[in-house]
Amino acid sequence: MNTIPELTKHARELMHKAVENTRREFTTLRSGKASTALLDLVRVEAYGSAVPLNQVAMVAAPEPRLLTVQPFDKSLAHAIEKAIRDSDLGLNPASQGNLIRVPLPALSEERRKELVKVVHKLAEEGKIAVRHARTDAIAKVKKLEHVSSDDKTRAEKDIQKLTDDHVKQIDGLIHTKEAEIMEV
Repeated sequence: MNTIPELTKHARELMHKAVENTRREFTTLRSGKASTALLDLVRVEAYGSAVPLNQVAMVAAPEPRLLTVQPFDKSLAHAIEKAIRDSDLGLNPASQGNLIRVPLPALSEERRKELVKVVHKLAEEGKIAVRHARTDAIAKVKKLEHVSSDDKTRAEKDIQKLTDDHVKQIDGLIHTKEAEIMEV
């Protein structure tokens, strides 16, 4: 990578990845509505190792306050139930034949505020990743040889604009997720 367009493109890709990663992290946070992504991080002891829940069961959100988990293998129902109960999500699953119902209790005001803090922490990590991409790209632009200082300055402004745009996207994600969490 030794041209300004290549450096700018690389920085844009890194910043986009940071925004997408932040968006993905937000989906695993609990809000007022049931989301199948809520159980994405739950790992189940199955077949001698810890596997992601979505590899051993189908998760659905038939109602706003209910998730259902249908194991592909009925013998894993107990292990799945235990994994959900032991996760730090504060959920209490109940088996109903070969279907596990996971009612989502209403969030307390205190828990909502804690979740908003987590949202801000995750968003800050995303912004830091965006700024790292900017710093790295600008440092490489400054080291370029056979490029006029005007071109370097223009490239730095372009990279800064990319940074501002991506930080704004993360701020938008924060606003949306915060509203979702605080909605009663």
